[in-house]
Amino acid sequence: ANVKIFKSQGKALAEYAKPTTKVIVVGNPANTNAFIAAKYAAGKIPAKNFSAMTRLDHNRALAQLALKTGTTIGDVKNVIIWGNHSSTQFPDVTHATVKKNGSESDAYSAVGDNDFLQGAFIATVQKRGGVIIEKRKFSSAMSAAKAACDHIHDWHFGTKAGEFVSMAVPSDGSYGIPQGLVFSFPVTIDAASREWKIVQGLNFDDFAKGKIAATTKELEEERDDAL
Repeated sequence: ANVKIFKSQGKALAEYAKPTTKVIVVGNPANTNAFIAAKYAAGKIPAKNFSAMTRLDHNRALAQLALKTGTTIGDVKNVIIWGNHSSTQFPDVTHATVKKNGSESDAYSAVGDNDFLQGAFIATVQKRGGVIIEKRKFSSAMSAAKAACDHIHDWHFGTKAGEFVSMAVPSDGSYGIPQGLVFSFPVTIDAASREWKIVQGLNFDDFAKGKIAATTKELEEERDDAL
């Protein structure tokens, strides 16, 4: 059903939108919906102008780290959401930092609980949407709206120096992710050109590699089903 919807959206964009149009897809499965919309808008709007929203997951990861360390989300930066906007996403704090009492440290040192960061933290971020629906009987629509504003704000105004954010964008092959797959990466955005760039040179341990492989596999299966 979603393929038909996003195919028609892509075709409508190709017919009526400007080539400079930027598109954020929020409806699930967001990554694959963005992939389909971009495919049918191709020739008019470049694929790099399409993105899917993983900023809600990114914001949730910031909030969980802030809660755990007794800081605010303004004190936490450079968490990463890798992969799909689904329960296979990998919220990664390996490169994140937390500022507390005037000094900045890496997230692992600030939290001091590796089991939490590789267990409960990941599960909480992955399943947060479902838990909110269960508790409130409503979706987290306002949180999603706020995340969409954050996503577009940074795409328009650029990211701060030394900071990156999570966006699901068409892969250029970075980190071995298949070309064209709409995958959440850490990106920096240039304020002048409003172009995103995938952050390069980040290292992975075996734990991270396993998590990234699982979310990649799910996205490949979704893409193949959609096509």
